[in-house]
Amino acid sequence: MDADLNTESSASGTSIGAVRSDDSFDVARVDTWLKSQLDLAGAPTVRQFTGGASNLTYLLHYPSGTELILRRPPAGAPAAAHDMAREYRVQKLLKPVFPHVPTMRALCQDHSVIGSDFYVMDRVAGLIPTGEARLEQPLAPESCRALAETFVDTLAQLHAIDPDESGLHTIGKGGDYVARQVDGWTRRYVRARTDNTPSFTRVTRWLSDHRPSELSSCVVHNDWRLDNIVLDPADMRVVGVLDWELATLGNPLMDLGNAVAYWVNADDDRVALAYQRQPSSLPGMLTRDEIVDRYLDRAGVSTRDWPFYEVFGLFRLAGIAQQIYYRYHQGHTTNREFRDLWVFVNYLNWRCQSIIRNNP
Repeated sequence: MDADLNTESSASGTSIGAVRSDDSFDVARVDTWLKSQLDLAGAPTVRQFTGGASNLTYLLHYPSGTELILRRPPAGAPAAAHDMAREYRVQKLLKPVFPHVPTMRALCQDHSVIGSDFYVMDRVAGLIPTGEARLEQPLAPESCRALAETFVDTLAQLHAIDPDESGLHTIGKGGDYVARQVDGWTRRYVRARTDNTPSFTRVTRWLSDHRPSELSSCVVHNDWRLDNIVLDPADMRVVGVLDWELATLGNPLMDLGNAVAYWVNADDDRVALAYQRQPSSLPGMLTRDEIVDRYLDRAGVSTRDWPFYEVFGLFRLAGIAQQIYYRYHQGHTTNREFRDLWVFVNYLNWRCQSIIRNNP
């Protein structure tokens, strides 16, 4: 690992290394296209961020010191599910009203360059709290608390953006967001199910029967996790928010439920602790209940329907994990980090069932 190319890793645990063989591309061809769009010199060194499980992310480091991030779909993935042009456009619209979005530089829709759409943006340097419970540079409990608080407060800030004034009203699909999300994730899970994972039939039936009334539509990130946030390590201030591929207009509490599904408390069971992808269990971190309470206070809303949002978040996470596992199961990726995700899917089904039993 080259330290000069990986200043984030020493602060955050973000893993970056050589490009995997099944994720490689023609660097010279990409470089030629980039130079037709941007003022660049020399040949780039390319490394791949290994933490992502959906779109692929690469660091291009030029001799001048310019660092660009390239985003592209994984091999074998349907283009409709990995719309690079839309992800690029959403961030362009967001940047003036939500400055934490990276600066977009160029979008390529010429498939002769890389075989798919891709875009490049400026790299946002800082601390990305990713990985398991450990960070290479441990954070003090007060820093962990500040991190968790800004995690919640920045989500509330995003949800407060006026879609009409920002032009972001164009990124949604209209009403019935809750129903569309439940139905859509049910279909995705069924399509990706393998013989070692549960049907989730009871869970999806319960979700359909317990849909809450729609709240005012807002901009939702749909993948709000610690490892999608870049922080100033000095004061835990947010300097960047990444991975906008799922952003749309929707119910803010579903966005919160999705975020809480990833959050592992320090006193959770060993399965949750084993599969955590962000250091949310460190001393000083807020608990899931504290995150929900703080968000509701900041956003000025109340809800009696939190069990629905909690179950949906866990089911959606199971759907994401199952889709990733399906790619591994079908041989579309050789990344062995995905080989045991079926165990996690079974565990999430158990979590959903436990909440349902207490909320018939």
